[in-house]
Amino acid sequence: MGKIQKDRSDSEMFANWQEDSSFENMVDGQTESHPVQRGVKSDEKGVQSFFTPELKEEIGKALLELKVNLYKQGIVDFKLTTTVKDQQIILTAMPKKAIKK
Repeated sequence: MGKIQKDRSDSEMFANWQEDSSFENMVDGQTESHPVQRGVKSDEKGVQSFFTPELKEEIGKALLELKVNLYKQGIVDFKLTTTVKDQQIILTAMPKKAIKK
């Protein structure tokens, strides 16, 4: 066994080291781990550029008001559909299940 060299960087020490596959580092049968990329996709950046913080807040308040009104009518599960008509974007709440009375 040789002498341990001092003042080496981490990349120099682990230059030729390869980790063995085990249950701890193997996911779904893959032997290589891939770094997780976080952040916003480039397509989403373009879409989100339409929404200013003020517009996000205004739309959020309107959706909350819609949700409260639907709850008062007994509709809890609903989905929103979007349509474009002339210069308007229309959000319509559609119940997922039939209304039970």
